[in-house]
Amino acid sequence: MTQTVLLALDTSTEFCSAALLCAPADTSGQSSAEPRIWLRHEPTGAVSSTRLLPAIAELFDEAGLTLADCDAIAFGSGPGSFTGLRTATGVAQGLAFGLNVPVVPIGTLLICAESARLRDPSTTRVLAALDARMDEIYWADYAWDEAQHEWRTVQSASLDAPQRLVLPDVPFTLAGNAAAAFGARLPALAAARSVDSEALPHAGPLAYAALRALRAGRTVPADQAAPEYVRNKVAQTTAERMAGKAAKAEQAPQRPHDGATAQAPRDEARR
Repeated sequence: MTQTVLLALDTSTEFCSAALLCAPADTSGQSSAEPRIWLRHEPTGAVSSTRLLPAIAELFDEAGLTLADCDAIAFGSGPGSFTGLRTATGVAQGLAFGLNVPVVPIGTLLICAESARLRDPSTTRVLAALDARMDEIYWADYAWDEAQHEWRTVQSASLDAPQRLVLPDVPFTLAGNAAAAFGARLPALAAARSVDSEALPHAGPLAYAALRALRAGRTVPADQAAPEYVRNKVAQTTAERMAGKAAKAEQAPQRPHDGATAQAPRDEARR
């Protein structure tokens, strides 16, 4: 193999993000030169699913490559928009099945950490925090291992109230949009060495993180690729809503109908 070709997809936010990375490799499988990368990162709101496949086709055309050249498909596995996560997972699975290549799931919070380090190579500790809506945040803590040339997970992806983040005991960068969303309610904002609100889920840093994961063998077969929601539930099912209404109805005080009330004295009078 003279090069590694990796397609990276992220639709965990309001952006449709895709990257095609082509990295030269030597006989040991390690990159001997800077990878080339082609990108699409467009605000699409809730319609990423309609834009993702055309964006992928455009990237391969620009690079002068075809899907058959692809060695792996990476995707942002979450947390993030439930619909968006399912979109990226489904497309990654479908392409990987067709090409018979592995899938590389990369957490969106780790993508934030990777983005912060790409923007500032001196970054070695990142508290990644994203607005999870419902007055909560998704967060994780990562430390850069220079010897391994890889991120080490100090705290895996979690869901908490803004004030419940566990702060690193060393200088750290606060990455993600939680600082902008919660301001002073986020204790990490005042404690951070630096704040990078632009370090967000994006197919570019995803591709670089996925390349290392691919070379380290951290891949899964297509049928095992799955989103990492972190928040297990955000809404009740129809059955749960109906059951809840029925339970409330049973607990409500029983009041006789007006007709029954009016009839009662006459019934008593007959006795």
